[in-house]
Amino acid sequence: MHIADFVSGSLAGGIGVVVGYPLDTVKVRIQTQKQYSGVWQCVETTFSKEGVKGFFKGMALPLTTVSMTSSVAFGTYRNCLHCLSQARGAGGGPNTKMEVFLSGLAGGVAQISVMAPGDIVKVRLQCQTESKKGATNTSKPKYRGPVHCLLSILKEDGVRGLYRGALPLMLRDGPSYAVYFLMYRTVSELLTDFGEKKPSWIGVMFGGAVAGMSAWTVGTPMDVVKARLQMDGLLGKKQYRNFFHCLTKTLRTEGVGVFFRTLGLNYVRAVPVSMMVFLTYEVITAFLQTSSDNTDTPPVGFE
Repeated sequence: MHIADFVSGSLAGGIGVVVGYPLDTVKVRIQTQKQYSGVWQCVETTFSKEGVKGFFKGMALPLTTVSMTSSVAFGTYRNCLHCLSQARGAGGGPNTKMEVFLSGLAGGVAQISVMAPGDIVKVRLQCQTESKKGATNTSKPKYRGPVHCLLSILKEDGVRGLYRGALPLMLRDGPSYAVYFLMYRTVSELLTDFGEKKPSWIGVMFGGAVAGMSAWTVGTPMDVVKARLQMDGLLGKKQYRNFFHCLTKTLRTEGVGVFFRTLGLNYVRAVPVSMMVFLTYEVITAFLQTSSDNTDTPPVGFE
């Protein structure tokens, strides 16, 4: 087991949550609530009605659990690479692009079991748009905080309710993480100077930016379906019977464009988040590693 990757993945994930959370809140609201006509209108409405705190609703639980989810994703990825390398008798040689893709896929799927409960709590708290500025004519928020939201879902829907939207979440994160790690590996290698084994910090950050944008290109459609299933029935009558009904009804009533409505916003969010995630991951992994047989993503080199 490569423990360093679990530790560095955990810390990198925490930084990613903090950097990208405000835009994630805007994204979720646009995906699930038709009252917003665009990004700027959503930002202005949220700020005027709820203040800066409105962009950070529900962040406590993801920030608490990200150490587990990110460590599972990065740790599974690293150890799958090692197992695949051993299976083909590579003798410590570089992994193939297909092995990177499959290991990323495994990492994305593996984290769902620990990620799904926190994700539905995050989405529901993000979509609570009630003002807390003392207005007397506004309805009281249903959830008082992450713990209350979690317990309320358990009480109303049982353990199964915590995994509502888990299928599209898996269909989002499996392929997305596969592309994420593959693009990062490819771009960082292209930007590594000839004869060098380690990419510069510029190569790491640029590779992370390209990887993040590529991953969201693949994952945004399922992200929309996931968010709608997680919010279904909370603000009114239930609209969707299951995953396939949500997918087909959304496509039939709003067209294919709705699945990519927040893609541009995801790009803007993905660039700084993925830059910081991979830079943190590489620096901490390099610091923790005690052996020099790293066969997947080489540690960052500072020139």
